[in-house]
Amino acid sequence: MKIIGFTHKIILGLIVALGMASTVHASEGGVKWDKAPDKIKDMAALQNGAKVFVNYCLNCHSAAFNRYNRLQDIGLTPEQIKDQLLVTNSKIGDTMKAAIDPQQAKAWFGVNPPDLTVIARSRAGAGGTGADYLYSYMRGFYADPTKPTGWNNHVFPNVAMPHVLWEMQAGMTPAQYDQTIGDLVNYLQWMGEPAQTARKNLGIWVLAFLAVLSFLTWKLNKAYWKDVK
Repeated sequence: MKIIGFTHKIILGLIVALGMASTVHASEGGVKWDKAPDKIKDMAALQNGAKVFVNYCLNCHSAAFNRYNRLQDIGLTPEQIKDQLLVTNSKIGDTMKAAIDPQQAKAWFGVNPPDLTVIARSRAGAGGTGADYLYSYMRGFYADPTKPTGWNNHVFPNVAMPHVLWEMQAGMTPAQYDQTIGDLVNYLQWMGEPAQTARKNLGIWVLAFLAVLSFLTWKLNKAYWKDVK
Protein backbone atom coordinates (compact mmCIF):
# COMPACT_ATOMS: atom_id res chain seq x y z
CA MET A 1 0.00 0.00 0.00
CA LYS A 2 2.87 2.34 0.78
CA ILE A 3 4.40 1.64 -2.63
CA ILE A 4 1.09 2.35 -4.35
CA GLY A 5 0.68 5.57 -2.38
CA PHE A 6 4.19 6.66 -3.29
CA THR A 7 3.54 5.87 -6.95
CA HIS A 8 0.37 7.94 -6.86
CA LYS A 9 2.34 10.85 -5.42
CA ILE A 10 4.86 10.61 -8.24
CA ILE A 11 2.10 10.52 -10.87
CA LEU A 12 0.35 13.47 -9.22
CA GLY A 13 3.63 15.37 -9.13
CA LEU A 14 4.20 14.71 -12.83
CA ILE A 15 0.67 15.88 -13.65
CA VAL A 16 1.22 19.10 -11.69
CA ALA A 17 4.60 19.65 -13.33
CA LEU A 18 3.16 19.11 -16.79
CA GLY A 19 0.34 21.47 -15.96
CA MET A 20 2.81 24.13 -14.88
CA ALA A 21 4.81 23.59 -18.07
CA SER A 22 1.64 23.97 -20.12
CA THR A 23 0.88 27.20 -18.27
CA VAL A 24 4.32 28.54 -19.09
CA HIS A 25 3.92 27.68 -22.76
CA ALA A 26 0.47 29.24 -22.74
CA SER A 27 1.72 32.46 -21.13
CA GLU A 28 4.57 32.72 -23.60
CA GLY A 29 2.51 31.49 -26.53
CA GLY A 30 -0.57 33.68 -26.26
CA VAL A 31 0.52 35.27 -29.53
CA LYS A 32 0.64 32.96 -32.52
CA TRP A 33 4.22 32.12 -33.46
CA ASP A 34 5.40 32.97 -36.94
CA LYS A 35 7.11 30.30 -39.00
CA ALA A 36 10.88 30.70 -38.95
CA PRO A 37 12.70 30.40 -42.29
CA ASP A 38 14.48 27.08 -42.73
CA LYS A 39 18.11 27.87 -43.64
CA ILE A 40 19.79 25.13 -41.69
CA LYS A 41 21.78 24.11 -44.79
CA ASP A 42 22.55 27.68 -45.92
CA MET A 43 26.18 28.25 -44.91
CA ALA A 44 26.10 32.00 -45.64
CA ALA A 45 22.99 32.45 -43.48
CA LEU A 46 24.50 30.39 -40.65
CA GLN A 47 27.72 32.40 -40.80
CA ASN A 48 25.82 35.67 -40.64
CA GLY A 49 23.76 34.31 -37.75
CA ALA A 50 26.95 33.36 -35.90
CA LYS A 51 28.30 36.89 -36.31
CA VAL A 52 25.07 38.42 -35.01
CA PHE A 53 25.12 36.01 -32.08
CA VAL A 54 28.70 36.84 -31.08
CA ASN A 55 28.29 40.60 -31.52
CA TYR A 56 24.91 41.01 -29.82
CA CYS A 57 23.98 37.93 -27.76
CA LEU A 58 27.29 36.79 -26.33
CA ASN A 59 27.67 40.00 -24.33
CA CYS A 60 25.13 38.70 -21.79
CA HIS A 61 24.35 35.11 -22.79
CA SER A 62 26.79 32.26 -22.95
CA ALA A 63 26.87 29.15 -25.12
CA ALA A 64 29.03 27.16 -22.75
CA PHE A 65 28.46 23.81 -24.49
CA ASN A 66 29.73 25.01 -27.87
CA ARG A 67 33.30 25.85 -28.84
CA TYR A 68 34.43 28.49 -31.29
CA ASN A 69 36.28 25.94 -33.41
CA ARG A 70 32.97 24.16 -34.07
CA LEU A 71 32.11 27.09 -36.34
CA GLN A 72 34.37 25.48 -38.93
CA ASP A 73 31.42 23.14 -39.55
CA ILE A 74 29.51 26.07 -41.10
CA GLY A 75 32.34 27.00 -43.44
CA LEU A 76 34.37 29.47 -41.38
CA THR A 77 38.14 29.10 -41.38
CA PRO A 78 40.19 29.29 -38.16
CA GLU A 79 41.51 32.64 -39.34
CA GLN A 80 38.02 34.03 -39.89
CA ILE A 81 36.95 32.82 -36.46
CA LYS A 82 39.95 34.45 -34.81
CA ASP A 83 39.65 37.74 -36.71
CA GLN A 84 35.87 38.17 -36.71
CA LEU A 85 34.35 36.25 -33.84
CA LEU A 86 36.72 35.84 -30.91
CA VAL A 87 36.06 38.24 -28.03
CA THR A 88 38.38 39.42 -25.23
CA ASN A 89 41.22 36.92 -24.76
CA SER A 90 39.31 33.85 -25.90
CA LYS A 91 41.05 31.16 -27.92
CA ILE A 92 39.59 29.22 -30.81
CA GLY A 93 39.30 26.07 -28.69
CA ASP A 94 37.45 27.82 -25.86
CA THR A 95 33.75 27.55 -25.14
CA MET A 96 31.55 30.56 -25.80
CA LYS A 97 31.33 32.34 -22.48
CA ALA A 98 29.40 35.53 -21.83
CA ALA A 99 31.37 38.74 -21.50
CA ILE A 100 29.23 40.00 -18.62
CA ASP A 101 29.84 39.13 -14.96
CA PRO A 102 26.98 36.89 -13.71
CA GLN A 103 26.53 38.94 -10.53
CA GLN A 104 26.28 42.17 -12.52
CA ALA A 105 23.80 40.56 -14.89
CA LYS A 106 21.58 39.48 -12.01
CA ALA A 107 21.77 42.95 -10.47
CA TRP A 108 20.79 44.63 -13.75
CA PHE A 109 18.14 42.23 -15.04
CA GLY A 110 16.97 40.48 -11.87
CA VAL A 111 18.00 37.07 -13.23
CA ASN A 112 21.08 35.61 -14.86
CA PRO A 113 20.64 35.48 -18.66
CA PRO A 114 20.22 31.79 -19.63
CA ASP A 115 22.76 29.81 -21.61
CA LEU A 116 21.71 29.66 -25.26
CA THR A 117 23.43 26.49 -26.45
CA VAL A 118 20.21 24.49 -26.67
CA ILE A 119 17.68 27.33 -26.40
CA ALA A 120 16.13 26.51 -29.79
CA ARG A 121 15.47 22.91 -28.70
CA SER A 122 14.07 23.87 -25.31
CA ARG A 123 11.51 26.38 -26.59
CA ALA A 124 9.47 24.05 -28.82
CA GLY A 125 5.82 23.86 -27.84
CA ALA A 126 2.26 23.71 -29.06
CA GLY A 127 2.80 26.92 -31.02
CA GLY A 128 5.54 25.43 -33.18
CA THR A 129 9.24 24.64 -33.12
CA GLY A 130 11.82 26.31 -30.92
CA ALA A 131 13.00 28.20 -33.98
CA ASP A 132 9.46 29.51 -34.55
CA TYR A 133 9.30 30.72 -30.96
CA LEU A 134 12.66 32.51 -31.12
CA TYR A 135 11.85 34.04 -34.51
CA SER A 136 8.58 35.44 -33.15
CA TYR A 137 10.14 36.48 -29.85
CA MET A 138 13.04 38.42 -31.38
CA ARG A 139 10.60 40.25 -33.66
CA GLY A 140 8.11 40.88 -30.85
CA PHE A 141 9.80 43.70 -28.92
CA TYR A 142 8.08 47.07 -28.60
CA ALA A 143 8.84 50.26 -26.66
CA ASP A 144 7.28 50.34 -23.19
CA PRO A 145 8.34 53.25 -20.95
CA THR A 146 6.73 51.57 -17.92
CA LYS A 147 9.39 48.84 -17.91
CA PRO A 148 12.88 49.24 -16.38
CA THR A 149 14.54 48.38 -19.70
CA GLY A 150 12.14 50.53 -21.74
CA TRP A 151 11.01 47.48 -23.72
CA ASN A 152 8.37 44.78 -23.59
CA ASN A 153 7.59 41.78 -25.76
CA HIS A 154 4.37 40.51 -27.37
CA VAL A 155 5.44 36.86 -27.17
CA PHE A 156 6.93 36.98 -23.66
CA PRO A 157 5.17 39.77 -21.73
CA ASN A 158 7.20 41.51 -18.99
CA VAL A 159 10.43 39.90 -20.12
CA ALA A 160 13.54 41.18 -18.31
CA MET A 161 15.63 41.19 -21.49
CA PRO A 162 15.98 44.52 -23.31
CA HIS A 163 15.74 44.84 -27.07
CA VAL A 164 19.45 44.56 -27.82
CA LEU A 165 18.93 44.74 -31.59
CA TRP A 166 16.90 47.95 -31.61
CA GLU A 167 19.64 50.01 -33.29
CA MET A 168 20.03 47.37 -35.98
CA GLN A 169 16.28 47.25 -36.49
CA ALA A 170 16.08 51.04 -36.75
CA GLY A 171 18.68 51.05 -39.53
CA MET A 172 17.05 48.34 -41.62
CA THR A 173 13.90 47.77 -43.58
CA PRO A 174 11.45 45.30 -41.98
CA ALA A 175 12.37 42.70 -44.59
CA GLN A 176 16.09 43.08 -43.91
CA TYR A 177 15.57 42.83 -40.17
CA ASP A 178 13.39 39.72 -40.53
CA GLN A 179 16.10 38.13 -42.68
CA THR A 180 18.78 38.91 -40.08
CA ILE A 181 16.65 37.49 -37.29
CA GLY A 182 16.02 34.42 -39.44
CA ASP A 183 19.79 33.95 -39.83
CA LEU A 184 20.31 34.32 -36.08
CA VAL A 185 17.54 31.85 -35.25
CA ASN A 186 18.85 29.29 -37.72
CA TYR A 187 22.29 29.59 -36.17
CA LEU A 188 20.77 29.00 -32.71
CA GLN A 189 18.93 25.99 -34.10
CA TRP A 190 22.14 24.65 -35.64
CA MET A 191 24.11 25.27 -32.43
CA GLY A 192 21.64 23.18 -30.43
CA GLU A 193 22.61 20.14 -32.54
CA PRO A 194 25.43 20.78 -35.03
CA ALA A 195 25.20 17.22 -36.37
CA GLN A 196 21.47 17.36 -37.12
CA THR A 197 21.87 17.63 -40.90
CA ALA A 198 24.22 14.63 -41.00
CA ARG A 199 21.87 12.73 -38.68
CA LYS A 200 18.86 13.36 -40.90
CA ASN A 201 20.77 12.41 -44.06
CA LEU A 202 22.01 9.23 -42.41
CA GLY A 203 18.49 8.44 -41.25
CA ILE A 204 17.21 8.53 -44.83
CA TRP A 205 19.86 6.01 -45.93
CA VAL A 206 19.12 3.78 -42.93
CA LEU A 207 15.40 3.75 -43.73
CA ALA A 208 16.14 2.98 -47.38
CA PHE A 209 18.44 0.11 -46.36
CA LEU A 210 15.80 -1.31 -44.01
CA ALA A 211 13.17 -1.10 -46.74
CA VAL A 212 15.38 -3.04 -49.18
CA LEU A 213 16.33 -5.55 -46.47
CA SER A 214 12.67 -6.08 -45.58
CA PHE A 215 11.80 -6.73 -49.23
CA LEU A 216 14.67 -9.20 -49.68
CA THR A 217 13.76 -10.95 -46.42
CA TRP A 218 10.16 -11.28 -47.56
CA LYS A 219 11.23 -12.71 -50.92
CA LEU A 220 13.61 -15.16 -49.23
CA ASN A 221 10.91 -16.27 -46.80
CA LYS A 222 8.46 -16.77 -49.67
CA ALA A 223 10.96 -18.81 -51.67
CA TYR A 224 11.89 -20.95 -48.63
CA TRP A 225 8.31 -21.87 -47.77
CA LYS A 226 6.83 -22.21 -51.26
CA ASP A 227 7.10 -26.04 -51.34
CA VAL A 228 5.93 -26.49 -47.76
CA LYS A 229 2.29 -27.53 -47.59
